[in-house]
Amino acid sequence: MSHRLSPLLQPRSIAMIGASNNPARIGGMPLDLLKQFGFEGQVYPINPKYEEVFGYRCYADIESLPEAPDLVVLAIGAADVTSMLRRCHARGVKAAIVYAAGFAEMGGEGVALQDELERFAEESGMVVAGPNCMGFANLNSKAFTAFATVFKNVPPQTGIGRASLVTQSGNVCSTVFALMRQLGIEISHFINTGNEACVEFSEYLEFLAQDEQTDCVIGYVEQLRNGPRFIESALAFAEACKPLILYKAGQTEKGSEAVRSHTSALAGNMALYEAAFRQLNVIQAQDFTQMADIALLSGFRQRTGGKRMAIVTLSGALGAILADKFIGAGLDVPTLPTDVQQALRDGIPDYGMVSNPIDVTGNIVNNPDFVRSVFSVLAKTDAIDTVVIYANGSLLDRMAEPLMEICAAYPRLFVAIDTGKAKCREQLVAAGIPVFTDIGRAAAALAPYCHWLDGRAGVAYWAQLRRQSQGAHVERTIAGLDEYQTKCLLAEFGVPPVAETPAADADAAVEAAGRIGYPVVLKVLSADIAHKTEAGGVRLSLQNEAQVRTAFHEIIESARKYDPQARIQGVLVQAMSKGIAELIAGVTHDPVFGGALTVGLGGVLTELYRDVSHRILPVDEVMVGEMLRSLKAYPLLDGFRGRAKADVDAAGKAVAALSRASLALGENAQEIEINPLQVKEAGAGAVAIDALLLTR
Repeated sequence: MSHRLSPLLQPRSIAMIGASNNPARIGGMPLDLLKQFGFEGQVYPINPKYEEVFGYRCYADIESLPEAPDLVVLAIGAADVTSMLRRCHARGVKAAIVYAAGFAEMGGEGVALQDELERFAEESGMVVAGPNCMGFANLNSKAFTAFATVFKNVPPQTGIGRASLVTQSGNVCSTVFALMRQLGIEISHFINTGNEACVEFSEYLEFLAQDEQTDCVIGYVEQLRNGPRFIESALAFAEACKPLILYKAGQTEKGSEAVRSHTSALAGNMALYEAAFRQLNVIQAQDFTQMADIALLSGFRQRTGGKRMAIVTLSGALGAILADKFIGAGLDVPTLPTDVQQALRDGIPDYGMVSNPIDVTGNIVNNPDFVRSVFSVLAKTDAIDTVVIYANGSLLDRMAEPLMEICAAYPRLFVAIDTGKAKCREQLVAAGIPVFTDIGRAAAALAPYCHWLDGRAGVAYWAQLRRQSQGAHVERTIAGLDEYQTKCLLAEFGVPPVAETPAADADAAVEAAGRIGYPVVLKVLSADIAHKTEAGGVRLSLQNEAQVRTAFHEIIESARKYDPQARIQGVLVQAMSKGIAELIAGVTHDPVFGGALTVGLGGVLTELYRDVSHRILPVDEVMVGEMLRSLKAYPLLDGFRGRAKADVDAAGKAVAALSRASLALGENAQEIEINPLQVKEAGAGAVAIDALLLTR
């Protein structure tokens, strides 16, 4: 694989500037690791104090080396970094790692030092990792450049690593690495990104998505600095069927404050991060143990699975506990079809449940072979996706042979939970059956993993939609549009407006009202007045000509008092329209993810309960329908308590048209909002009652 980061992450030769013969110092620890684990490439310690370090010849300076190494590691102070990098670049070095802190995370002079470093990297093209970075490790090639003791404190790897770590914290990287090694997971890359002055998080992901020795990635994120690149990388993971498992910090105000102090990062809009992760089928983890457990499951992704769970236990109580945990995490525990239940009943006594969960009862002690038929039925049925078996110790041992036999014959994912000490665990794992030793950890890992399995089609669908939407931008003047002009613009893309006409004077307002039909609404028409109600610029349910005339004069007078400098074009005369429900639909341009759509039911309850759904653009009618169905208040659109059903399809088309409009207008349209989008009875459509467009 050829990639810009290859010299950094797959170096064939490594130089250490600031080398030490002390394995406890940051300039000595990586050299000690390189020697201990047997890196086969060239190693060049650099320090004029020594002739030899850890058995390697030591050189006085970078210019004395017999060749230009692929990678240089700088264990020197912040003030000396950029000048040394210039010397390395002149020598022909392709990549460097900067350990030193004291850059942007410190503020003041540190910001200036990082600015200088960034300018150098941009001018030279050198790949510079960090600063404020503890280094990396390629466990497969034994290329250790990290000053981390964790590599000596965990079981050594004996096989090829297939999972990679990339974190915005060195301590997190070490902690999760240790957890994964305790689970026996072999690691490929150990990466912590530091301040990301020159190489940011998503570029590492881009490399790992292409890396043949990385099957899944576990990451810790404080801030994404390049949203478009992250989206492309996440889509590359999805296309390669590689799980991307991320923990996002900064979920609270205090968490965000800690993120800023750590690496000068901004935590960002957490709601949008979560929505983007779901849309891109990125697994969002809640703690480090869960991350390691999901990584364990990812090693079995060659098996087919999904969110419809079958539960097999020897205890009704354990079946109930697992069912509660799975359903609470958004998985399904479907009632099995009658024919499946009957097939299970042939081997399960009448007092054992067969509908799901399945209680095979203590009968397994007397007749352990009958579970073969249970597993066979569950492996074949289309009613479920994943099978979870709880049996501890010797009881799982009794099931092991038929379970392995069935898994060899069928691709379905079977997972075992053993809270005892079954002897068959290693055999099961070798047969493609992951084994957990704790119910809580099993459920916490299985839920997001099964959602990931189920979400692969959805992210592929969005990737195709995104490709089809490329090049949609059109150049046009959009500054200073009033409400009527904004809705005319949106109508070009398919957003239907309510029946309405602008009127410059009272006579025109009366004429428009007569043409539209009473009752009508009058609203001040001005690009300078966004909040019409606050300006006294709205009158509702006007029934006749006299009321329209009076309302016109009152609105104009009130608006001029509210903002004497506002440009007032007159009023907008609208039909007094009624519907089943009102939606708010808006697009903003997020600094990380770009165009982002928010949809919710209108009114104060949306603001109070935050009952909204987010997606990054583009979206289509299908995706808008999914957004609406995810709202807690969706039953109000779906005939709640005998109400008429709303025209959800029409709402989906209108909001999808808003997405197309935003993509076409580009970032100059900083925000577009329809509030409300009135949804009428099924078959009667949806119309924009009000709309706002803000430009940069």
